[in-house]
Amino acid sequence: MRIIDFHAHIYPDKIAEKATDATGDFYGITPACVGTSEELLKEGKRAGIDRFVLLPVATRPEQARHINTFIRDEVNAHAEFHGFGTLHPDCAEKLEESDYILQSGLLGVKLHPDTQGFNTDDKRLFEVYDYLQGRGTLIVHCGDKRFDYSHPRRLKNVIDNFPKLRVIAAHLGGWSLFDEAFALLKNSDCFLDISSCTMFLPPEKVTKYIRGYGADRVLFGTDFPLWSPETEVKAFQRLSLTSEEFEKIAYKNALRVID
Repeated sequence: MRIIDFHAHIYPDKIAEKATDATGDFYGITPACVGTSEELLKEGKRAGIDRFVLLPVATRPEQARHINTFIRDEVNAHAEFHGFGTLHPDCAEKLEESDYILQSGLLGVKLHPDTQGFNTDDKRLFEVYDYLQGRGTLIVHCGDKRFDYSHPRRLKNVIDNFPKLRVIAAHLGGWSLFDEAFALLKNSDCFLDISSCTMFLPPEKVTKYIRGYGADRVLFGTDFPLWSPETEVKAFQRLSLTSEEFEKIAYKNALRVID
């Protein structure tokens, strides 16, 4: 079975170890890998993954262009890679940077409200959401019981206000808030990924959420480098899903976004 990892993170080699450790510290997790492109390709291919979607985050506005150029160059250098760009709500030229992202061949914009320190439905980003309608995809980290920034109700507000915006809610719509997310997003028009879910939920619960949302809406993701791709693939394969559901989540749904 083909597998596309729709949720992976890499960093420039010179800062990869430091950046990986900082992400682990934020979640109180010891990362399984170091977030370099070389290690992602090596560990991903060992797990049977053939394509990867890169998701960057700018924690300061001045980082956005440098990060977006790095992701563009990595995508151009590796046929296995697809990528999103990043924005920060304090970027002075958010629409210009959004255009740079799309003109660079990237799929859209990734936001991480918790680490970037803003609400998903912050009105400073409404012009970006409007711009992306019909042009690109928005993927957002959702859910963290420690914060309110990325609460799934905020993403629902975005979806309701921008009905033509293609949205992906990471972590089944609400990491550590899975039930709240399901109640809020089950009838919303969005995709969801299962990254960083199988480590925190029993298999039967993950399966229940997948079927509750509908397998047509769900994407596989590893959240590399926090977790080992091989471990995540094995956990995915242990779910009690039909072969058709596995294929949709493993790669068919991803192709609807990528191609």
